[in-house]
Amino acid sequence: MDPILIGALGLGAMFVLIALHVPIGVAMGITGVASVGFMIGWEPALTLLGTEPSAKIEDEGLAVVALFLLMGAFATEAGVSADMYRLAYAMVGHFRGGLAMSTIGGCAGFGAICGSSIATTATMAKIALPEMLDRKYKPTLASGCIAAGGTLGMLVPPSVVMIIYGILTEESIIALFAAAIFPGAIATVLYCITIAIIVRLKPDSGPAGERIPWKEKLSVLIASWRFLLIAILVSGGIYTGIFTITEAASVGASLAFIFAIFNGMKMEGFLNCLSTTAANTGMIFIIIMGASVFSYFITLSGLPDASVQFIKSLNASDFIVLFMLMVLYLILGSIFDTVAAMVITLPFVYPVIIDMGYDPIWWGVINVMIMEIGMITPPIGINVFVLNGMSKDLNLKTIYAGIFPFFMTDIVRLAICLIFPATALWLPKAWGLM
Repeated sequence: MDPILIGALGLGAMFVLIALHVPIGVAMGITGVASVGFMIGWEPALTLLGTEPSAKIEDEGLAVVALFLLMGAFATEAGVSADMYRLAYAMVGHFRGGLAMSTIGGCAGFGAICGSSIATTATMAKIALPEMLDRKYKPTLASGCIAAGGTLGMLVPPSVVMIIYGILTEESIIALFAAAIFPGAIATVLYCITIAIIVRLKPDSGPAGERIPWKEKLSVLIASWRFLLIAILVSGGIYTGIFTITEAASVGASLAFIFAIFNGMKMEGFLNCLSTTAANTGMIFIIIMGASVFSYFITLSGLPDASVQFIKSLNASDFIVLFMLMVLYLILGSIFDTVAAMVITLPFVYPVIIDMGYDPIWWGVINVMIMEIGMITPPIGINVFVLNGMSKDLNLKTIYAGIFPFFMTDIVRLAICLIFPATALWLPKAWGLM
């Protein structure tokens, strides 16, 4: 049988297994082994179950995933996220919509010590949502800024999804982190501008809070020293070359652990942090190991080369191809887990991007940004359901209505980064990372 036909059938079989609720990593592994068995024999196919997963599990980069997840869990247990939110509110809470802007700032800050959009959304839903509703904020604005701001956890370094992209494509993770700094800042600023426009058009959407004296602002800043210390040591250590990424993650996790102990963490909380981190890390590891087997099969089938040749045969402009890929990722981001969406598609998409001459670091940032938007896009939008699960008083219609202005803002941000690639590439080039 033609290898490309086997590749296409294997791809279809994988989606059937996923539709039957087989875990994505397992579905990819089963499909990969079975398809390779049909192509070159069952003995080498079964050997893949040992060689490919063991090669991935030995990758030191995967340890970073577990450490950053652990850092986020301990930071939440220590109450660092609440400190960060109070700091943001002290600075801008007296403006109309200031509490919503504080939420965006809190999401960006928590993303810098967490790296997960879902964790960011869930944490800010617990901290910020009751505050905004108590201060008479409209539920649409309150829910919209949390769901949209939560996506910053996937873009603001250190990002777990960025790490996985770097591992799978063998690109520099530090360069990816540096490339995401400006786009993350642009997202934060544009979200705040969106809130300012909303409260100007509808003043009752976000009433102004009380003005905090500068002396009290300074005390809040000092009280936020734990967050500032973690952010400076982890990010500063990485970009100055003092720490490797793994060392920085270890330092961040250790600091967060110490802060959690001094915050009164009990054994139950400690075990909960470990179990949550282990569960999330195990899920990611299984997906990556399954993806490695699946990628071997896809490469063997010749589908990536066939995809490149097919796109060339269309004689479509690079812009049209990019547009098609972005629509694909927007759909996948709204349906699949972001890690799963990335690992499923990279064997096909990455060769196309390289063949068109685009920078893989730039595409990594664009890729993550598109899937960010997918996380708040119907029919699913995982951040929407996380927020709905955290607050049953908010129905899905209210949340989607609140998200719409931020969705349009995301389109503007994406256009800026597409038109001006330097927004992502200037910093890593200036720091000599590319």
